[in-house]
Amino acid sequence: MQFRSLGSSSLNVSTLAFGAWQIGDETYWGAPKQSNYDAVVHAALDVGITLFDTAEMYGNGESERALGRALGTRRDQAVIASKVLSNHCAPTDVRKACEKSLQRLGTDRIDLYQVHWPCNNVPFADTYEALEHLRTEGKIRAIGVSNFGPQDLDAWMAHGAAISNQLGYNLLFRAIEHEIVPACQRHGLGILVYMPLLQGILCGRWKDVDDIPQPRRRTRHFTSERPGTRHNEPGCEPLLLDTLAALDNFANELGHPLAHIAIAWLQAQPGVTSAIVGARDIEQLRFNAAAADLKLSQEALQRLDAITNPLKDHFGHNADMWLDNANSRIQ
Repeated sequence: MQFRSLGSSSLNVSTLAFGAWQIGDETYWGAPKQSNYDAVVHAALDVGITLFDTAEMYGNGESERALGRALGTRRDQAVIASKVLSNHCAPTDVRKACEKSLQRLGTDRIDLYQVHWPCNNVPFADTYEALEHLRTEGKIRAIGVSNFGPQDLDAWMAHGAAISNQLGYNLLFRAIEHEIVPACQRHGLGILVYMPLLQGILCGRWKDVDDIPQPRRRTRHFTSERPGTRHNEPGCEPLLLDTLAALDNFANELGHPLAHIAIAWLQAQPGVTSAIVGARDIEQLRFNAAAADLKLSQEALQRLDAITNPLKDHFGHNADMWLDNANSRIQ
């Protein structure tokens, strides 16, 4: 396992992070037992993963509860990152949300507390001031943001500080490269990547769109005629399948699983500190962790860029995977 400093902070985190949404939202992901959660979290620690990402909204708090119980006496080995909802960004609500998260996690501090999405109803200065009070009190160690585009990032940093920006980014969705990555670098923020495998689509397990589980067919890759989508775009399903086929062929050439290549590609991208990957059993956890030490050649990186550039061009600058340009929440 490799480690990197998160932004300009003293937090040193593993380049592969554990996504705890999967262990707490049984409605979305299914229902393993808590004992399974404990085993996979301990396995993550054992392979060197130190960063564990969750949020108050994941499973309506159940992700935080499951993670806290699973870490148990090994809590001090982990860097816990959680998030406050955008509708909890008023100062009194920030404090209440943080204290509830602390209680669910069974800890006295959250190492990285992130604003989950930009809030347009509360001034950033007010939210930051509340977060800074929590940091001064020791309830949080560092402040981060999530899903902040260049405009909101500039506005946030004008009123306060952050060490990281958590963003959706993968070989099949590279919109953040246009403006957001340069903005993060300009402000000295590390990038935490969610959906590095596009919820399993980059594992090469599905060859046809209709085979992909319905809850995972909600992004702008898919036509707005599909249930669950919230955008008004035609999607790019033929291009998606063609790109996946080309990636599969290239993975076979390299002799590595596509999932490992997708993670290794991310870890080679400018500004990226850690990729957040979920796992619900030990075998899956160890499989994902094996990608952390894979190094791709410059030739391989260039080939992957070339294969996925048409999708990058299709999506343009809009970094919201679920909403069209007119309604994008990432500005």
